[in-house]
This record gives sequence, structure tokens and C-alpha cells, in this order.
Amino acid sequence: MATVAPGGAAILPIKLHSHRPRPSSPFLGKKLSPRYSPRSIISAHRALSVVASGGEFFDSFHNFFLGVGVGLPCTVMECGDIIYRSTLPKSNGLTITAPGVALALAAVSYLWATPGVAPGFFDMFFLAFVERVIRPSLRKDDIVLGKKLGEGAFGVVYRVSSSKKPSSKREGDLVLKKATEYGAVEIWMNERVRRACASSCADFVYGFLERSSNKGGEYWLIWRFEGEATLYDLMQSKEFPYNVEALILREVQDLPRGLERENRIIQTIMRQLLFALDGLHSTGIVHRDIKPQNIIFSEGSRAFKIIDLGAAADLRVGINYIPNEFLLDPRYAAPEQYIMSTQTPSAPSPPVATILSPVLWQMNLPDRFDIYSAGLIFLQMAFPGLRTDSGLIQFNRQLKRCDYDLAAWRKSVEPRAGPELRRGFELLDLDGGIGWELLTSMVRYKARQRISAKAALAHPYFDQEGLLALSFMQKLRLQLFRATQQDYGEAANWTIQLMAKSGTEKEGGFTEAQLQDLREKEEPRQKASAQRNVLASALRLQRKIIRTLNESMDELSRRRKSVWWSRWIPREE
Repeated sequence: MATVAPGGAAILPIKLHSHRPRPSSPFLGKKLSPRYSPRSIISAHRALSVVASGGEFFDSFHNFFLGVGVGLPCTVMECGDIIYRSTLPKSNGLTITAPGVALALAAVSYLWATPGVAPGFFDMFFLAFVERVIRPSLRKDDIVLGKKLGEGAFGVVYRVSSSKKPSSKREGDLVLKKATEYGAVEIWMNERVRRACASSCADFVYGFLERSSNKGGEYWLIWRFEGEATLYDLMQSKEFPYNVEALILREVQDLPRGLERENRIIQTIMRQLLFALDGLHSTGIVHRDIKPQNIIFSEGSRAFKIIDLGAAADLRVGINYIPNEFLLDPRYAAPEQYIMSTQTPSAPSPPVATILSPVLWQMNLPDRFDIYSAGLIFLQMAFPGLRTDSGLIQFNRQLKRCDYDLAAWRKSVEPRAGPELRRGFELLDLDGGIGWELLTSMVRYKARQRISAKAALAHPYFDQEGLLALSFMQKLRLQLFRATQQDYGEAANWTIQLMAKSGTEKEGGFTEAQLQDLREKEEPRQKASAQRNVLASALRLQRKIIRTLNESMDELSRRRKSVWWSRWIPREE
């Protein structure tokens, strides 16, 4: 007998014989189309003629079709020998489970982890195309060459102006670089920086390939004029760092000269440099040639910016990255010489490189290469004797003999140090030596032991405002980052002070019982050993996957490189 479920849905139980094997029903949960034979049609016709006068036929007809699973869509349940069919619809809602939520969070974290898979695809496949359509276009005839500003290994730089009448003075001040080698790479890098972190580098305007019968192909890159003074030029002055103070504040402070004042100026320069590096690293770009000559002071924003991206590597999409190439300026290069291990495979096609970029980034930490170079600049600002090429080369030799240990280097040179060297140590030892602590965390032999740009900005060395206060967004970023860190510096200093007073006539030290308790404390067990083993196994697996992908796609990637650049770099007609 059929029962009626809530909502008017009919449920019909069907008894099955227990002594027969129960075949799997082919119509469970499905709509079936019955096949009619002539005999069944005749039987149905006779039944219709018998019960046509009453309403029982309709009930029998409905129950018949419901019993064989034909008619309205139904759900089926088997319970022992009874099959229950119901016309209640199946639930199609999304079921939220703990493993599903964890998997979704892990996927989102991976897509947004440095250097950012999701932002990379959005930038490469959407923003780049949109910018290519709406960006202003310039030609060779639109540029009027002016004073030659400098010449480097990758091109010649000129001060130029636009042949068109500018609407403002700022639009008329331009800088042109003619590059024959790695020009296409530099155009790509500058456009990436303009979309992702415009405040980190000079304001890029346009770049194109200009062909001539005499020189062949030549890349023209155009920036807004930021200024002529680089950090190298400013450091060569005897007035450094006070000449930087006049540029930043547009006036000279009426304060006595001394270590405190110099420290605040150097602190401001380092903070601006680290902010620029943090912007580059967050978007997957490693500069690979950080030095004072490539840091320019922007007169408009009154801040230092990074220039010369010809040697930079975009690790988000693998552009301009070859593991065993680009040995650059040895005076500022890190001991490892390369941003990644030479055993790392060459970059595959851009989509594959983008997907695998967070794994490669965590395996090699390529941004620490730039951090080492920034640490050497910090040293040069503190020690005037290291601002010359000969002085820096001699320091690198001494540091290498000390196994790249700054503390050992200091012990070896401080006893026989001159006035300038002693003054530099005194400057770094201000405020409890937090400047020296930041420096030693940047200049280390192993890249994994160096501090990142973001973590360096959260260092206590930058707690003081310096010459220029941080913006609201910069303060918010630092507060968010510091909230995730555990800083035990104040607790350690407090403990050291109490230990120093213990056993003396001074009040406030530990008692003998407290000291005995401290001696009996067991050293905490290292809980991270298992995690490190798991991480190492995962990294080895990822390395195998990358190597396999590289072997299968290396040839394809090589063939597409010329096509890839020809699509992105405009050509002068």
C-alpha cells in the first residue's frame, strides 16, 4: 500500500522475495521509457474497458507507473528487501565540510602567495592587453634629443623633450635610453612595475623598437625625468648624509651635527630603499643589480627610486631568468652569485612558470639576493671608507676571509680601527645596537638566513619616524605584519638586565633560588624538526615535478621566446 509523504509525495514499498538473489535495478533513481508489445497493449485495453466506469483505474495506473520507476523524477532508497521510491527531489545544495574548507583555503593561499599566481594571470592576460590599447604611443619623430646623461653596459641615456607642445612642464621633461641588448626585457619589466608598484621605480612612459639601416634594431625606452642625482653621486660628497637631508626636506634643519642626526637621515634612506625592494619582490621581480648607481633621487616625490631593470628577472612568468647566467657587479653581488641554484631548471612556458612560481620562490628565496646588496649599501653609508671601489673590494676580501660573518669581521678590524671606522660602529650601536642587528641580518652568507624586505621594514630600527613620517597605508602595512610576528627583544633585554644585577649589591636581580630554577629548566624540544622534514620532502617532490615539466617543454619554450617578445614590444613604423 502506498503512503503519502509530507508535501503530497507518494512513497510505495515493494516486497522482494528473500530466497532469490536481488539483481541491481537498472532504473534506480532514473526515468525509464517502457517498451510496449502488442500483447501488453491488448491487456491494457481490456483493463481499461473493465474499470472505465469508476475512478479506480486512475489510481491503479498511477501506482503501476510509480512502482516501476517511471513518471516523475524520483529518488530511491533500499532498506533490506524494501525499495522506497519518492517523488521528493534530490538535494542539490553544496555541502560544506571541514576538509573542503581546508582545501579551499590552501588553494587561495597558494594562488596569492608570493609572487602571486592569481595576480600574475590577471596581469599577464588582462591588464597587459588593456594597457597596450590605452597607453600613449610615441614615435622617433616625437622625441627631441638633448644632453647625454650617461652610458652603461646596456645602453646610452639622454635628457630629451617631446616635440609636441606639453600641457605642463612635467610632461616635457623626459629621459631616453637607447638599448641594443636586453632592451625588450627592460621594457617588459618597466611596464610590469608601472602596473604593480609604480612608486618603486622611475615613472616609465613608453618603449618601442626602432629599426634603422645603419644600426639595425634599437630599443628606445622613455621615462619621466625624476632627477640627475643618484645615491652614488650623493655619497661621494663630503657633506653626506646632510646633503640628502636638504633634498628630502628642501631645507637644512637648525640642529647640531652629530651621530643622532646622521642616523635619522640614513634611516630614512634605508626605509625608502626597502619599501622599493618590497614592492618589486611582492610582484615577483628580482632586480639583481642593486647598487648606489641604480638608486636615483626623485625630486618630485622626494624619495629614492630604483632604476635600470635590464638585468631584472620576472620570476612570476620566468622572463629573463636563466639559472647559470647574469653574473653582475661583483662588488655588490651576494656570495651565491645567482638568485637561484644553478641546478634549477630553466623557466618553462609562461603559464606553467606562473603556476609553479610560489614553489620556486620558497625553495630558493631569490629576493634575498637584493637584500645582501642593500646591506652593503647600508655599510657604505655608515662607513665612509667603503664608499670607494677600492675600499669596498678590500672589505669584501676581509669578509670572505671571515666566512661572511660580520661579527667576526668587526672583532678583527675594531682593535686597530681608525676614527672613521670607529665612528661608523658608534652610529650602528645607537639605541642599543639595533642598526648593527639589522645590518647583520641582511649581510649573511646563506640566503635563507637573511631577512626579507618586508621583515626588515618591521625591524625596531625603523620604529622611530626619521626625517619623514610614514604614510597611513605604510603604517597599516607595518602594523599588520608586526601583528603576525613574535618579538621577544624587550623580554630578552629585561632578563639580561636582571641577570647582570644578580650576585651584586644592586637591587632587582635574581635570587639564588630563582637562578637555580633557571639552571634546572630543560631546553625546549625542537618541534619544528618534523615539519622541516615534511617541507624538505615536499620541496624534493616539487623539484622532480619541475624537472619533468622542463624536460618536456624546454624545446617548446625556446621556440616561443621570439614570438613572445615580438607580440609585446611595439615597433616604430
